[in-house]
Amino acid sequence: MNDIVDVTTIRRLNDELRQTLRGGIVTMTPGVMALGELRQLEVLKAVAQFDRFDADNDPHGEHDLGSLDVGGERVLWKIDYFDRALTNHSPDPTDPAVTTRVLTIMLAAEY
Repeated sequence: MNDIVDVTTIRRLNDELRQTLRGGIVTMTPGVMALGELRQLEVLKAVAQFDRFDADNDPHGEHDLGSLDVGGERVLWKIDYFDRALTNHSPDPTDPAVTTRVLTIMLAAEY
């Protein structure tokens, strides 16, 4: 996974999940759920619009991690790559046929 094609594919698939909520599973921690539906929608919108990737927060160029403030709450999000059974890491995160992406959204205080 060191060549640019693989990173580009992973980044595209991660951005698709983050921006459209399609192409994987989205989960929110109890802290985010406790914010209520309107705030959850604000959080989802902010995660979808996140574009402040740089060498410090995205060293591999995969767009798989971010942190932001939403309504005074520090929110973290992370995308992980599992096999289709959700029991192990994906054998190939560039291949949606063998990968289930999981976007987890949490409050920084829950980390």
